[in-house]
Amino acid sequence: MELPEVIFAGSQTSHNQPLYPRGDEDGPPLPTHPHSAGPPKPKVPNIYVKKPHRKQPALGLFLAKPDPEDKEEDWRFRPGEGDNAGLCAHILTIFSFFLFLATIPISLCMCVKVVQEYERAVIFRLGRLRAGGAKGPGLFFIMPCIDTYKKVDLRTVSFDVPPQEVLSRDSVTVSVEAVVYYRVSNPTMATNNIEDYSHSTRLLAATTLRNVLGTRNLAEILSERESISKVMQDALDEATDSWGVKAERVEIKDVRLPVHLQRAMAAEAEAAREARAKVIAAEGEEKASRALREAAEVIAESPSALQLRYLQTLSTISAEHNSTIIFPMPINILDQFIKKES
Repeated sequence: MELPEVIFAGSQTSHNQPLYPRGDEDGPPLPTHPHSAGPPKPKVPNIYVKKPHRKQPALGLFLAKPDPEDKEEDWRFRPGEGDNAGLCAHILTIFSFFLFLATIPISLCMCVKVVQEYERAVIFRLGRLRAGGAKGPGLFFIMPCIDTYKKVDLRTVSFDVPPQEVLSRDSVTVSVEAVVYYRVSNPTMATNNIEDYSHSTRLLAATTLRNVLGTRNLAEILSERESISKVMQDALDEATDSWGVKAERVEIKDVRLPVHLQRAMAAEAEAAREARAKVIAAEGEEKASRALREAAEVIAESPSALQLRYLQTLSTISAEHNSTIIFPMPINILDQFIKKES
């Protein structure tokens, strides 16, 4: 494989010379010694032991210095990083062990701890997280004077989001309350990556509620509560993943409207119901008139049918025990009396 010619035009040489000259078939081979080609590599002090995301001095606490090459996000805890103790840490550990042996059985009461089934203990030795992650449930052992631990509850926690005054997309101010359920999924990350995961989750839930509802109309807020809750849960779960917190459920508890808006919506709903009632009554009258016309056509074909209908009406009136009964009289009878008098 041939290397490309890279030519620098500088003042140190009279002719342009390639940095990596091509090798001819009859010419000398290309230089392979590391000191004969390219600038020399910077030497790394042997005091540092290379490790993922961190350089730790071998002498531990006495020679610990910040590494200028570390990025801003490298300080965060990452699963799998163990404790790489230095010489001073080993000396203190040995001293603590002999102190434990010298004070038995009193030291047993101080060094043997118990965590419940729903708890985990994150142990730090000389300020560094111990390898193996959180301990528990059951018994675990800590060294006196050099070990500290913090208990983390793994049970599901619920809290009410305070009422948030939200301006919807159609410029309507509403007050919304919600309920959030969450639990700690990774005790080590919940201890090392954030100072107070409970308080931070509460603040984030309130902010997420305002952001999500600000993109919805009033009708969507009132009718699409399940989809809004799902969007809030996904946003909370994604934001709290690096904290070791899992958002299990989010529910919209209550949506409160201003008083004048409630009256306007009530008047609008009442007018809509009255309009539907009038339309239904008109449709009923139309159907009834058509049925009466068909009945009149049938009765007109048979004169005796009108008499039967008259008798049926009398029987219906008499069944109600009325004291007054009205008998209809045909007008044709009166015409005959008028003709006789004339």
